[in-house]
Amino acid sequence: MNSPDATPEPEEEAPFVHEECGDTMWDAVLAQPPYAPTPPALRPPFTAETAQQKVRQLEDGWNTRNPKAVGLLCSLTTEWRERADLLTGRGAVEAFLTEKWATELGGRLALELWNFHENRMAVRTRYEYHNAAGQWYRADGNELWQFDAGGLLQRREASSNEVAILETKHGPL
Repeated sequence: MNSPDATPEPEEEAPFVHEECGDTMWDAVLAQPPYAPTPPALRPPFTAETAQQKVRQLEDGWNTRNPKAVGLLCSLTTEWRERADLLTGRGAVEAFLTEKWATELGGRLALELWNFHENRMAVRTRYEYHNAAGQWYRADGNELWQFDAGGLLQRREASSNEVAILETKHGPL
């Protein structure tokens, strides 16, 4: 028990506010991938090694199934084409993913780097999820990415084909 003359405990520090998007985050959360700011090594121009690392960063971010985590990997003015959906801005991406993941349950994404040049990459995608009724789906596709100078995803062009699969066909991607 503290006496009345004791020095008061310092107040807890206010949560960290992410400067770029204004979201309130905690330092410990932001320090963990995929929330941490893009390390200088993962900014364009990419090498074979850093391109692979960037693909893993985006795959890991997606597989958190946290729209804010994915949003923080994108520029504020990011442009996405996800099949027939055209999205502009980080907020639109986060809203899209929130809605998408409300119905696409247990989803997991695997990415494979096909090619890269300076600030652009081409990747192969495989995504599996199930709906509330337990029906599994697999989507195979290709994506083209363009990054800004800070290493944030500026443009994403995604094209994929989705098919229903048996639960027994669901497995490692």
